[in-house]
Amino acid sequence: MALNIVLIEPEIPQNTGNIVRTCAALGATLHLVHPLGFSLDEKHLKRAGLDYWPQLTLRQWSDSATFFEETAGEERYYFTTKAPRSYSEVHYGEDVYLIFGKESAGLDEALLAQEIQRCVRIPMRPAIRSLNLSNSVAIAAYEWERQRTFAGLQQSGSLSRLSYKEIS
Repeated sequence: MALNIVLIEPEIPQNTGNIVRTCAALGATLHLVHPLGFSLDEKHLKRAGLDYWPQLTLRQWSDSATFFEETAGEERYYFTTKAPRSYSEVHYGEDVYLIFGKESAGLDEALLAQEIQRCVRIPMRPAIRSLNLSNSVAIAAYEWERQRTFAGLQQSGSLSRLSYKEIS
């Protein structure tokens, strides 16, 4: 079972840093497709990713053509506001690539036209252009996990500093 999160030419380091945390929390592989709008050494990227970097599986691709060529035949879904159906209408396979475009422009419309049957959207009010990239990734990734009943993830927690009696 493998969840792959793909960012095509991400531009904002803080978004990518937050996505690092989501991928680390889920055990998902993060694919960064160059060119990036920042350096992987950038302070804001590292800060947003906190200390989760060592727990991340990261793959980098020189360009989108190389990525699409090398992952041909894989189950891929393209997240876009231009899609005809909701992400929640899809039953995602065990090994999947969830693909997101850059913050300023999304995914290339020619690509979307070729893959329209695999394009999905996150519903929102008509007057809203889009959601934040890191929020969109989290929504999509956790839907994949929900469909697997969060198998392998810690599903309960406990209070660490207070006893239940103290808060009752």
